Amino acid sequence: MRISIGADHRGVNAARQLADKLRSEGHEVAVSGGLDGAPCDYPERAYEVGNTVASGKADAGVLICGTGIGMSIAANKIAGVRAAVVHDELTAELSRTHNNANVVCLSADLLGQRIMEKIVDAFLGATFQGGRHERRLKKIALIERGENPASLKD
Repeated sequence: MRISIGADHRGVNAARQLADKLRSEGHEVAVSGGLDGAPCDYPERAYEVGNTVASGKADAGVLICGTGIGMSIAANKIAGVRAAVVHDELTAELSRTHNNANVVCLSADLLGQRIMEKIVDAFLGATFQGGRHERRLKKIALIERGENPASLKD
């Protein structure tokens, strides 16, 4: 799988370790903006990773900042990105199976490295279920285009 990873200075150590783990498992990993630990603003990393995923150059994205919240807000401004802040394996799985999330956002301050690895494994291992969830994704697409989601009729 092609995975794009980005982190601000608070998430750089976790991102570096996660990138190494994913590469060792055979994934193609692209790191956005480098992982040198220099102070940076999370919207820049969210923009880079989000665009890589939205353009199809990556199959999934991983963003790490202090809480994961800022990364999620910024990434979700990009059409085609469905970024979810998750804190455990269940929410990671559900973000994919129900919401077809394509970017997972993690908290470097609140999660340990091992749980982040488990979360990413659960995220990457899950697939969208479709069915009743498909209609909801169509409504999200309407919102992205500035349209009222209630305009979608079954």
